[in-house]
Amino acid sequence: MKMSTYDTSAEQLEKAILVSLVTDKVKRSGSDPEHSLAELVSLAETAGVEVIGTLMQNKDVPDSKWFVGKGKAQEIKEMAEETGATTAIFDQELSGAQVRNLEVALDLKIIDRTQLILDIFAGRAKTREGILQVELAQLTYLLPRLSGHGVNLSRLGGGIGTRGPGETKLEMDRRHIRDRITELKRQLETVVQHRVLHRERRRKSGVVQVALVGYTNAGKSTLLRQLTAADVLAEDKLFATLDPTSRSLTLPSGKEVLLTDTVGFIQNLPHDLVAAFRATLEEANEAELLLHVVDSASQMRERQQHVVEEVLQELGAGGKATLTVYNKIDQCGEDVLALLPGGPDVIRVNAFSEQDLAQLREAIEDRILGDVAQFRIPASRGDLAALAYRVGEVTEQDTDDDDLILTIRLNPADMEKRGRALEEYRV
Repeated sequence: MKMSTYDTSAEQLEKAILVSLVTDKVKRSGSDPEHSLAELVSLAETAGVEVIGTLMQNKDVPDSKWFVGKGKAQEIKEMAEETGATTAIFDQELSGAQVRNLEVALDLKIIDRTQLILDIFAGRAKTREGILQVELAQLTYLLPRLSGHGVNLSRLGGGIGTRGPGETKLEMDRRHIRDRITELKRQLETVVQHRVLHRERRRKSGVVQVALVGYTNAGKSTLLRQLTAADVLAEDKLFATLDPTSRSLTLPSGKEVLLTDTVGFIQNLPHDLVAAFRATLEEANEAELLLHVVDSASQMRERQQHVVEEVLQELGAGGKATLTVYNKIDQCGEDVLALLPGGPDVIRVNAFSEQDLAQLREAIEDRILGDVAQFRIPASRGDLAALAYRVGEVTEQDTDDDDLILTIRLNPADMEKRGRALEEYRV
């Protein structure tokens, strides 16, 4: 299946009006509607859309027919007529009936936040797994909304909301879409089985995995590239990278660990997408250490941290050992730096500073290798000596009669997983 590519030349840019509804529920959630709308602007621009204008309405609850009030819908229509906009993008998720009613009333293509994010992912996915996961999420999203895409289906010449499954698949009836969803799940199950096998091999070989997690555009891919000299894409865009990338990272002691970059999180991340990408996101679950990368320069960094923690909790990785990495400190003033939290599990870095990167490598090593312990191992037990070198950093080796005296920097988690046979020889 050939994926659509982005064409963001001036002639091809789709013109859109962005709309946000601030309900009582949104206010109670503690989220910032202004920031969410600004984020929607960035998402639209990432998808190759020219943002003509934005509109925001305060309303106790969404209108069941129009989502926004009828008067606001009329205002959107008038703005579109004045500016030549062809699309309205809503910051919240719409029902199929709301999409249909808005399309008829406004004569515009109607896209919601979920569909926009899915569309961006469709353009970013490169691996077979990523492409399958995105298509599954798109079809799962589309299935209950088929009746609400009448006008959209007649506008399939291109643009946002039409990438990924493509024209013919969007025109399938429900039965065919359900069949395709079943087939995608079957194919993904095969991919997941391969991923599980890779994880098992890593466990057996004693490979330690460290995962980069964080809000989209926090600088995870840049850190991966700078720490490991990896040839990976690092752009100042939302979801610049989608498919997980793993590279070997050499720590100051010479020990090598596997550093994995995961897909960035975002507030209101579509549940269909979380479900489809669960196998990929669960790389964080397998890691011995999480590096939670935070954009220090963002005014919403605390909210973004909370969003990431919520998703990690949903994935079952909420209790993982975590080092919080406040990135982009070079873009912060002294007043902002003074507000950043401190502590033993926090580090501040500029991803382009070698000194900061060296400190980050040391911090990773401290948490992976942990405390120093001493073991007295019979010289005849070469298998145990080899195990000691695999599960920790041997800092000193002596002999005493027929015994080896090994001093090891050893993480308790590693000892629990792979080094139990050594326990009875601890001094």
